[in-house]
Amino acid sequence: MRIAVVDDERPARSELKHQLLELLPDAQIDEGDSGSRALEMAGEAHYDLFFLDINLGDINGTVLVNALKNMQPHMKLVFVTAYSEYAVKAFELEVEDYIMKPFDKKRLEKMLKKCEIKRVRKPSESSRRIAINTDGKTIFKEVGDIVYIETYNRGCMIHTLEKDYFEGKSIGDFEKRLCEFGFFRSQKSFLVNLNKVKELFLWKNNSFAIKMEGYEKEILPVGREKIKVLRQLLGG
Repeated sequence: MRIAVVDDERPARSELKHQLLELLPDAQIDEGDSGSRALEMAGEAHYDLFFLDINLGDINGTVLVNALKNMQPHMKLVFVTAYSEYAVKAFELEVEDYIMKPFDKKRLEKMLKKCEIKRVRKPSESSRRIAINTDGKTIFKEVGDIVYIETYNRGCMIHTLEKDYFEGKSIGDFEKRLCEFGFFRSQKSFLVNLNKVKELFLWKNNSFAIKMEGYEKEILPVGREKIKVLRQLLGG
């Protein structure tokens, strides 16, 4: 059995690896310390189990789920988190399970047994809609209709395939809500739907930018620290 443990905290990786080897002494365990490295690992080797920390330094673990599933459909994903509220996310994203920090050996053993059984879960349709409070009313939109979101006047402008909406929430709030649906913070002021990216290109001063479906005249800059992860998420 080959296992991946991805966590940006070395002590957490070491402790989880130690406990796993006590339960699975013949397992081969590889370590990674970032979301970017997680994608590289999934492209380099086949894994039976993949332990993924949610709060990675470069990219939220929930953003990586779909990419990792597409790369290795039969791999079992397990969230690693210090926050119990992410238990709900684990089931919404249909990962196998989650484990809490600090690690408990009995809980880990129970989780390993659970992962031996393939679960079939029906996706939640209601979670794929988002409420937008704008102009004194609430509008419900499919998250797939959102092209990108940008900061605007102490709030955010939500650009959809039909029209634009303003809401007085921070872009960080939208990132938490939408990252599980393939949205990526390409720059501090922009949150983009990866499925709507039409072009990634070299821009001014050796930086990169993207163009989005339906908004081809708009140029969205990409943060220099984000370009490597963005390329990997887009399959480039």
